[in-house]
Amino acid sequence: MAHRKAGGSAKNLKDSNPKYLGTKLYAGEKTQPGSIIIRQRGSRIMAGKNVSTGKDHTLFALKSGIVKFGTKRKVHFDGTTVVKRVVHVI
Repeated sequence: MAHRKAGGSAKNLKDSNPKYLGTKLYAGEKTQPGSIIIRQRGSRIMAGKNVSTGKDHTLFALKSGIVKFGTKRKVHFDGTTVVKRVVHVI
């Protein structure tokens, strides 16, 4: 008789930690210098006035003010035009 219970395979039981992505400050909210506005994977939303991009594409405020969202038309190298979202601190 076995004196140890059968191990079995457990391939699908692992899970990664949550990354807490998304918008942290919405339009009309006040911001301080260095406060995170958006955490994202890739540059889905572009940085506008008084906003900078971190090395993991996080958008953060450079000056204190009020968060404002807008759009911008951007032309790719192949000539196609895409409307991108932009975040500003005014």
